[in-house]
Amino acid sequence: MCMNKYVFNPLLFVAVLFISISAASCQNTKQKDSTIAAKGGKVAVEEFEKLLTQTTDAQLIDVRTPDEYTGGHIANAVNINVNGDDFEQAVGALDKTKPVFVYCLAGSRSESAADYMRAQGFATVYELKGGVLKWQAAGKNLETGSATPKKQGMTQEEFLKKVTTENYVLVDYHATWCKPCIQMAPMLDKVAADKKDKLTLLKVDADENPLLMQQKGFSEIPVLELYHKGKLVWSHKGLIDEAALLSGTKL
Repeated sequence: MCMNKYVFNPLLFVAVLFISISAASCQNTKQKDSTIAAKGGKVAVEEFEKLLTQTTDAQLIDVRTPDEYTGGHIANAVNINVNGDDFEQAVGALDKTKPVFVYCLAGSRSESAADYMRAQGFATVYELKGGVLKWQAAGKNLETGSATPKKQGMTQEEFLKKVTTENYVLVDYHATWCKPCIQMAPMLDKVAADKKDKLTLLKVDADENPLLMQQKGFSEIPVLELYHKGKLVWSHKGLIDEAALLSGTKL
C-alpha cells in the first residue's frame, strides 16, 4: 500500500505562523482604532462640524470665558468656563451618556476640560483641534452674544501704528492659559531688557484681541513676529529658546 509522506518544513511553518500573528495584530489594531473613535478625541474642523451636524443629541460646550463666548462662539454652544468656580457643578449637570463636543480658543483649555469629563465617566468627548482659531481659519462662522461684541481689541491699522517705529518691535502673540507662552515669557522679557536700546517688546493677548488674530489669519499660538519700521522681517510659530531667537532675528 502506498502512503503519502508529509515532510515537516520549518521555514514554511514559521512563515504561516508569522502571517497568522500579523493578521491578528491588524485586526486588534482596527478594533482599538474603532474603540478610540467611538470615545471621541481631538478632531479637525471639518470632521468636528460633520460629527456635530450628524449627532442629534450633541452637547456643544464652549469652555472659554464669558467675554470670549460673547465675542463670538459656535452656534448653539453653551458656555461653561473651564476656569470658573462652577465648572465642575455645570459639567455634572450634563448627560454622560450623550456625546459632548468641546472647544476653546486654541485647544489647551478644551483638552483640560475633556480630560476631566472622561475621568468623570463621559462616554464620548470630542475636542475641536486648534479651537476657534482653526475654526475661523477654515472660514467657519461664529455667532455673537449681542449685536456688538464686547471685546475686539486692536485692529490691523492700530497694530501697524505700534510696529512702525525706528526701533525693532518683537510682537509676542500669547494667552494666559498657553503653557508654551508662559514658558517663553521670562526669556522674552530678558531679551527685551538686554536689547532695550534697539528693541521694543509688544505683547498681544490673543483673548483680548480676537479681531487682530482673525485679520492676521493665526490659527495657533504662540507666534512671534519681528518688525522694523513697519515691515515684517522675521516670524516664528511655537516654542523657541533664547539662542534660536537671537540667531533667527539677528538681533
